Amino acid sequence: MPRDLREKAIVLRRTKYGESDRILSLLTPSGKVDVIAKGVRKEKSKLAGGIELFSVSEITIHQGRPGQLGILTSSRMLKFYNNILSDLARLELASNAIRKVNRLADDIKDPELFSILEQAFAGLHDGLNPELVKAWLHFNLSNISGESINLFRDSTGLKLQPDQTYCWDNLENALRPQPDGPITANHIKFMRLLSTNPLAIAARVKSVEQLLEVINTILAT
Repeated sequence: MPRDLREKAIVLRRTKYGESDRILSLLTPSGKVDVIAKGVRKEKSKLAGGIELFSVSEITIHQGRPGQLGILTSSRMLKFYNNILSDLARLELASNAIRKVNRLADDIKDPELFSILEQAFAGLHDGLNPELVKAWLHFNLSNISGESINLFRDSTGLKLQPDQTYCWDNLENALRPQPDGPITANHIKFMRLLSTNPLAIAARVKSVEQLLEVINTILAT
């Protein structure tokens, strides 16, 4: 039976449809939903202001029969993270985050996905180090997807040791013991913090630029 659904939402994708409509892929705390925004491309549309990229809005969807697109009936922007648009590196990172979350949301319904993307937007808007946001995103999205890095045992199954250095074993997707390896106990400690805490907590750690340089090099392989 048709009913209205009101939730917070982040736009993942916008596609032009017909003369004045858009098909929207929205991420809500309940999961991903595709809707049609009728007449939204018209100059005086009341919906347009609430479906901007890099924003969080409160939306209402009129849900029809199973298999039919919902209809966006109202949208009100709650927060626009406009500072993302003023810096190319932040814009690219935020866009990549949207694409990754969009893919994950096809198979995963986890409220944490919404929270992760919202936190990333806020961090980039507030001027956090993009390298910090990038690393935090990687660990938290990996946790949700079930592909998290084991930060407690090495590639041989032994517990990680504080006096041992490591390198990244791409084949095993794990840390491998190596004398004079680039990964130290400090790197491992910080990676654990990134993977288990909100971004705002990670941002309180001072002087992590050198740690992030090594960590993001690993994550890029």
